[in-house]
Amino acid sequence: MALIIVGAIGLIYGFIDAPSSVEDVKEMLHAEDAAHSGEVAMGSSGADEAAHADEHAEHVFHQLQNKPWAAIYVPALFIFLISLGVFVFYALQNVAQAGWSPVLFRVMEGITSYLVPGGIIVYIILLLSTLHLNHLFIWMDPEVVANDVIIQNKTAYLNTPFFLIRAAIYMIGWILFSKLIIKNSRKLDDEFSLTLHKRNFKLSAMFLVFFIVTESMMSWDWIMSIDTHWFSTLFGWFVLASILVSAVTTIALVTIYLKGKGYLEHVNNSHIHDLAKFMMGFSIFWAYLWFSQFLLIWYANIPEEVTYYVSRLEDYPVLFFGTVIMNWLLPMLILINSDFKRVNWIVIFAGIIILVGNYMNFFVLIMPGTVGESWFIGIPEISSILLISGIFIFTVFSALAKAPLTVKHSAFLEESKHFQY
Repeated sequence: MALIIVGAIGLIYGFIDAPSSVEDVKEMLHAEDAAHSGEVAMGSSGADEAAHADEHAEHVFHQLQNKPWAAIYVPALFIFLISLGVFVFYALQNVAQAGWSPVLFRVMEGITSYLVPGGIIVYIILLLSTLHLNHLFIWMDPEVVANDVIIQNKTAYLNTPFFLIRAAIYMIGWILFSKLIIKNSRKLDDEFSLTLHKRNFKLSAMFLVFFIVTESMMSWDWIMSIDTHWFSTLFGWFVLASILVSAVTTIALVTIYLKGKGYLEHVNNSHIHDLAKFMMGFSIFWAYLWFSQFLLIWYANIPEEVTYYVSRLEDYPVLFFGTVIMNWLLPMLILINSDFKRVNWIVIFAGIIILVGNYMNFFVLIMPGTVGESWFIGIPEISSILLISGIFIFTVFSALAKAPLTVKHSAFLEESKHFQY
């Protein structure tokens, strides 16, 4: 609860501290110019310079007003998608009839419980965006659309009613599937039922088909449309890679924590080893997609495509290349040794790097189109992470406390209990 309270206070401060008018921004820019030059220099060309200064001040004003909104949107979306990714991984275990993972099912179900509060938070932010309380999505601004032919050609898809309907369909579908599958899993605790086992297999397969379509559309709607002029056919896969590696990492960290507290007696270092393998594998998959998308756009050098990367290379160079180090290079070097995958503190160390790196990835995906060059890591960003993380931790561990931490009648439970690799 302390994380939630501190985070909420800091986020409220971020909204209060945001400039309330263009005049406030002009004074701030004026003071910055004076600090950098040692004096305030007035241009001699008069009207043109004044008009440019006014336009720049208005631009910065919208960026700084967006800053607390973007600060909360990044972790809200990132952590919600971690919960979704965990459920995807859980469904994959059901469909694959995996024998190693049933002792981890309750951990996955507990993390999946965040889908409801996380989905509500994200949907509220999207709803408030459609009500023009922020400028996270420029295509929602009628004045911008009226003067932008490219956005006008996309209005059949990018319009607020259809946007909210799609978001509702995604979230309701994901949550409904999760509730049905987890409900059947809890029923299996009473007694084994082949009917329920087969039902969860079928539901998981149906969910994965629904997910692979809606995940791509979600990534276009909630992230890619922020940079409305730009598009990439690899984008949905790139976001998926980030979701999956973050999800498996979260499963590993929660599992190791619970194991350290004396729970999950049947979990051994072979289970941790397999989770660490997935962590490294999905990290490499993420790097493959990052490099493929970047290389194709860099090599083609088409103006309407490269502008996306130009803004990130100019304004976010450390974070942009830092994501490659955090999400691929370090995890691979740390986890490439098979023995290291069995050492809890090494897996935790690699996991923290991966989660921080993927938060940075979402930061770089969202911030350039919302706050541009006016970004910095300040109180709103840190507070938002604390707030959303606090809600996530509270929800997940509350859910874990409501059911036995090991499933009782899974068809592959005995195999999982004695799993050795």
